[in-house]
Amino acid sequence: MKIAFYSPLKSPDHPVPSGDRLMARQLIRCLTLCGHSVEVVSQLRAFIRDHDDRDGRDALLSYGEAEVARLREQWHRQGAPDLWFCYHPYYKSPDLLGPALCASFALPYVTVEASYSHRRNIGVWSDLQDRVLDTVRRAAVNICLTGRDRAGLKAAAPEASVASLKPFLDADAFFETVPRPDPRRLVTVAMMRSGDKLASYQVLAQALGRIRHLPWMLSIVGDGPMRDDVRALFSDLPEGRIEWLGQKEPSEVAEILAGSALYVWPGCGEAYGLAYLEAQAAGVPVIAWATAGVPEVVENGTTGILTAPGDVDAYAAAIATLLGNDDERRRMAGNARVRVVRDHSLKAASRALDAILHQHLGDQP
Repeated sequence: MKIAFYSPLKSPDHPVPSGDRLMARQLIRCLTLCGHSVEVVSQLRAFIRDHDDRDGRDALLSYGEAEVARLREQWHRQGAPDLWFCYHPYYKSPDLLGPALCASFALPYVTVEASYSHRRNIGVWSDLQDRVLDTVRRAAVNICLTGRDRAGLKAAAPEASVASLKPFLDADAFFETVPRPDPRRLVTVAMMRSGDKLASYQVLAQALGRIRHLPWMLSIVGDGPMRDDVRALFSDLPEGRIEWLGQKEPSEVAEILAGSALYVWPGCGEAYGLAYLEAQAAGVPVIAWATAGVPEVVENGTTGILTAPGDVDAYAAAIATLLGNDDERRRMAGNARVRVVRDHSLKAASRALDAILHQHLGDQP
């Protein structure tokens, strides 16, 4: 098929790295492996940060109408695609383009990682989320990456067509590394921004403060607007314990992970966390909170340890446990690589995605 790909929150061509950008790029690779031709058809970022931003909402709707008109005219001249494929529409970032274009050209509509939350029906988000829910109901299939998202969609729209796809990773760079873990070396890879990321850094700093008597070192890969705030969180720890590496390329991240013993990131508000899969692909067990979709990518007791969200003491104790048990750490490291290859690799995902499209779309042109 000729597929029109659109991600309203962040284009796969966006200059700033993030999990959203990475997953958008990986979905395109998956579709390409399935034999489809994929085009990113719009760079419009549809994002309303505040629920009371009516002016921003109105301006965004106007931009959306203009973009629909542009694509409609282009497709009349050059031919329309066979399918509209939208990644991650939600209450802050709806798809303002696909529904109108699909109606005009009689195209099937597919979503991946669409979500719905009754708690977000406030201010302008309520109208935007209504739009998301309408597209979910009309979609040929809504592909869910976590059981939590699937349950949320079915609760809000029982008639919606849904399918499950396990979170996945283009992990070749991580599989190719040879693990050489320093048993004292902890590592985390995360952007430094406000909200859940900063909250996770805060929990991590608190947990490490509780086990400062142990001989660990922490390498932090990441950068962002909150870098000074993040550094301040760790300022009470003994000097020389934290290695600030800044932003790194994927190949460099793979090498850093290969030299680490444990991946530590609580994951406050984490949907599932591609970085957890990267760590496991490199043979690094994960210590995280059992929050949202994290248990779907980290198997507690097998590829890492998951502790109760909000319990900093339990999180610190889990880090201490694996720092003090090298045999257990090595067992989890081996399990982690096997599980990513089996369940979360790009090849496994491409086969599963192709089966979903065939099941719900039949034989498209």
